[in-house]
Amino acid sequence: MYNKILVPLDGSKLAEQVLPYARLLAEAMGAAVELLRVTDGDARVPLGGAAAADYLKETATRGFSASTKVACTELSGKPAESIVDRAMSDAGCLIVMATHGASGLRRWLVGSVALKVIQAARNPLLLVRASETPNAEPDMSIRSIIVALDGSELAESVLGPTIELARGLRSEIVLARAWALPASAYYRSADESGAAMFIPTYDQLVAAVRGEAADYLAAKLTELRGRGVDNLRTETLEGAAADKIIDLARATPGSLIAISTHGRSGVRRWMLGSVTENVVRHASNPVLILRAAV
Repeated sequence: MYNKILVPLDGSKLAEQVLPYARLLAEAMGAAVELLRVTDGDARVPLGGAAAADYLKETATRGFSASTKVACTELSGKPAESIVDRAMSDAGCLIVMATHGASGLRRWLVGSVALKVIQAARNPLLLVRASETPNAEPDMSIRSIIVALDGSELAESVLGPTIELARGLRSEIVLARAWALPASAYYRSADESGAAMFIPTYDQLVAAVRGEAADYLAAKLTELRGRGVDNLRTETLEGAAADKIIDLARATPGSLIAISTHGRSGVRRWMLGSVTENVVRHASNPVLILRAAV
């Protein structure tokens, strides 16, 4: 699956909050870790008195198991471009980074570097929300991976990598699909002659749309169990997709959200769809973003 985990650091405690996840994933997948420090002449957050090399070497000693190979790399240039280029040199590289590093924001936003990486990286990316007041080395675990599905093949492209990751972590997979009524459910229509057209009642529409979502998840559950995936469950959610996925993750201790970059948008270049963008911007849980092939 992933043979290397690339961890961009900028010398801040906020950026370092990804380290427990890097350690966990490296051990679960037997992957090497590369700690990356990019020096930008315009950077606002200096490394202090320590040189970048010393900082990375010291960080490499913090909690990684003896079996995990940890490399330290210093580069000069624009951080986002350097991160993307470094990851692209290895198709099996997973980028693990904080959402805003040393920005000091007190509300949940994606920082400029993380946003540029999201938009440009071809590699999978795990975003971890950095806290202003982090706990000292939390007992890290990923017990559940919530997969956001919408019925499209593009959204389902996350399933293969997620299954492999869940096996390594021994995590439960939660297949989640949100449903909502179309706007037409709230008003009546007329045909060309002006005569009122028959439309289902509100209750009929609710049953139909909910049933479609539930049937889809049931079929996907059966399919995956047929492939030997056992630790599975489904969640049919009523409401706006991003909001409901975020709420489910918050209510599921130790959970991670896995989501495609653009679901059913069908665009030919990589851009965030509205659901993915809202999840990335507002979820407090870690988010694994996988680029769907188109």
